[in-house]
Amino acid sequence: MQIDIHKRSFRKSLLLGFSLLLGIMLTLPATAAQYKISLLTCDPGDELYSTFGHSAIRIIELESGQDLVFNYGTFDFNTSFFYVKFIRRTLDYQLSLTTTENFLREYNYFKRNVREQELNLSAEQSEKIVAFLQRNYQPENRKYRYDFFFDNCATRITDMLETVLGQSLKWNYPIETDHKTFRNLIDEYVYPLPWSDLGIDLALGAVIDREATEAEKAFLPDYLEASFGRATIIGDGPERPLVSQTNKIYDFPESRSEGINLINPYVIFWLFAILIGLLTFIGFKKKRLFKGFDIAFFSILGLLGVLFVFLWFFTAHSQTKNNWNLFWAFPAHLYIAYLLYRRPDKAILKTLLLGAMILADLALVVWILGFQSFHPSILPLLLIIILRTNFIYYNLDRFRIINKRT
Repeated sequence: MQIDIHKRSFRKSLLLGFSLLLGIMLTLPATAAQYKISLLTCDPGDELYSTFGHSAIRIIELESGQDLVFNYGTFDFNTSFFYVKFIRRTLDYQLSLTTTENFLREYNYFKRNVREQELNLSAEQSEKIVAFLQRNYQPENRKYRYDFFFDNCATRITDMLETVLGQSLKWNYPIETDHKTFRNLIDEYVYPLPWSDLGIDLALGAVIDREATEAEKAFLPDYLEASFGRATIIGDGPERPLVSQTNKIYDFPESRSEGINLINPYVIFWLFAILIGLLTFIGFKKKRLFKGFDIAFFSILGLLGVLFVFLWFFTAHSQTKNNWNLFWAFPAHLYIAYLLYRRPDKAILKTLLLGAMILADLALVVWILGFQSFHPSILPLLLIIILRTNFIYYNLDRFRIINKRT
């Protein structure tokens, strides 16, 4: 009888202990995840295509040790009419899959830093992300129409996370932020590449001069990394950081600065403007137009204007619309060059010169009033246009135009 009492007491103690242990286990977060998922952020490189860095998703299957990277930033070089499609924004990018070792090889070779943010996901959330990426990697789903600002390797990752986590994801954007336009954000990266900076500012229109929201800034990998660092997960227990741990995969020493490169558009265009100013002064003194220069100059401006029109009206790029660089580089400048070469006596030439002069002045107004931010090195070109159109307009009838030496 006493033995039975002891047995019943032991069973009750064992049952109570098991209940307490089960209760403690249920209050702990799930740690036996099948996958470890990370955001990889790669620093910018020296070439234009790598100027803005890169983002990708790393997935390690814990049981097998399989280590893969899902990369939304790839395209097929074998696509027919590749460069035409690239220029017109009809080239599809695609999600690719490779081993982490292969993915990192390029960054190690070019000494580009890579950081990893391990995501603090439950087993269920991890499985949903893996399933999402697997669906995206199906041949019928992996391609997408790339957009530099709104649909790229970084924004695709944001969209994936928001789709999978839904209301559980809290970005925690800062209340006080730097007010930056899309052009400002680009300038942060292309400033060391002045000629690339000039080309981008020429090609992209006023649509990128609006202020970017904190969410929109994450089209850049560095800003996406910062967003992940602030974000938290809610709704499945205590609020927890999205990122559980940050690792430095590659941390190369900073390369030494090569100093100021004088072969840049600022120096070149101002020297050019000074030279043309002297040429115009000599022409005034000697009663010569030097129309050979004007023919070449207005031809280049006209061809540049044709390019702007093409990018604005004949491509699918949303960022090349409303490009008011057309005020100073206008296709009709080609006709000015033609008339200077073949028919300098034609009456319409003076009308076109007056129009070019007014358009260049309007470009300055557009710039000053902030309708579009032009590249600073454009200023000396505007001054040359205003100077030469004035000079030719007022001296066309007085100077000897037909001169074989000009």
